[in-house]
Amino acid sequence: MRKILIDSGPLIALFDRDDDYHLAAKKFIQENQHELVTTIASLTETLHLLDFNRNAQIDFLSWVSAGAVSIEAITANDLYRIKELMLKYADLPMDFADACLVLLAEKLKINEIASVDRDFDIYRLNRKHTFTTYVK
Repeated sequence: MRKILIDSGPLIALFDRDDDYHLAAKKFIQENQHELVTTIASLTETLHLLDFNRNAQIDFLSWVSAGAVSIEAITANDLYRIKELMLKYADLPMDFADACLVLLAEKLKINEIASVDRDFDIYRLNRKHTFTTYVK
């Protein structure tokens, strides 16, 4: 099955009706037929930014635990590449969660991502390939 990475932006928008991208995120989730993959860093970022509403956080955790999103591990062995990416894109700057997603894209050979972040138009996989981005 084809896999698509998912960044925190669409996850936040999905559980925040006031978010500018709420309808686009909802439409993407409803129409998506592929496995969604993310990292614990993106989940943490999502929960942090949903901190305005405990019920939204609980609903988000329930949705993820029901299998809506697969969580791929980031290990200590991945930290060197994450550091490289963060240094390379320091001018944006690239945060830890985005670096984890780019690393995961390289490891799993995935070039599709659901994100509202324009930075994924700039990031390159293995220094050359671009992302195909959804939910903008």
